[in-house]
Amino acid sequence: MKLVSFVSQGRPSYGVVKGGGVIDLGSRLGDRRATLRALLAAGALAEAQRVARDAAPDIELEGLELAPVIPDPDKIICVGLNYRAHVEETGRTVTEKPTLFARFAGSQVGHLRPLVKPKVSDEFDYEGELAVVIGNGGRHIPAERALEHVAGYSCYNEGSIRDWQRHTSQFLAGKSFAGTGGFGPWLVTADEIPDPSRLTLETRLNGQIVQHTTTDLMITPVAELIAYISIILPLLPGDVIVSGTCGGVGWRRNPPLFMRPGDVAEVEISGIGVLRNPVVAEAA
Repeated sequence: MKLVSFVSQGRPSYGVVKGGGVIDLGSRLGDRRATLRALLAAGALAEAQRVARDAAPDIELEGLELAPVIPDPDKIICVGLNYRAHVEETGRTVTEKPTLFARFAGSQVGHLRPLVKPKVSDEFDYEGELAVVIGNGGRHIPAERALEHVAGYSCYNEGSIRDWQRHTSQFLAGKSFAGTGGFGPWLVTADEIPDPSRLTLETRLNGQIVQHTTTDLMITPVAELIAYISIILPLLPGDVIVSGTCGGVGWRRNPPLFMRPGDVAEVEISGIGVLRNPVVAEAA
């Protein structure tokens, strides 16, 4: 099942992709499940499946304004340096524990929405990543049970403002500029992706392949990330873990390759689909 968050005629909602349309669950279940996050918190994916099985689409998918898959997560936890090729290209060393930092909901845009290059920087970099969305929350989750807590997976372009990222040893300044992270196009439920370590990820800029990897090359796999993060604080339904990028980022190329207004960035993950975002300049 593919679930999307969207805006239709100024109204935010969410639904199930079916054929060339979307079954509007926000309208059908809104008295009890007003958002995708609320649906996950209620443990109601089976209810959504039942509705989708018998219903016809309410809205055409083409031309629909898609929002970030989870527009309002309690937290977005990003993982740095989780592929050896990326560790090597940055000149860093593998850390004993995962490198974590946060993004904020306001830094995200949905599929086909523009990524915004900040006017204060010309170092707007791409990072194709697998996003993990929590369905069943918990704390101190054992790694061997961790995938049972996943609602599903999506694509993420963890856009980074490299010069601001280098202001200090902490990454946050370069990772949460407004409108710099793409999240979509939809959530593919975990029943369709039983093993997230068997996926292929590719990032393209203007059609040129700039990153290519398989997710079995993660240093800390998805299940262990969930277990580690859940020790720090409880994971809640709708929380997002952005699991790290591979080698090939723009700032380590010679010459550097950054996203510019007019570019189109794509992140494709097998079994999920393609997240596509044009790049625009921040308004003056």
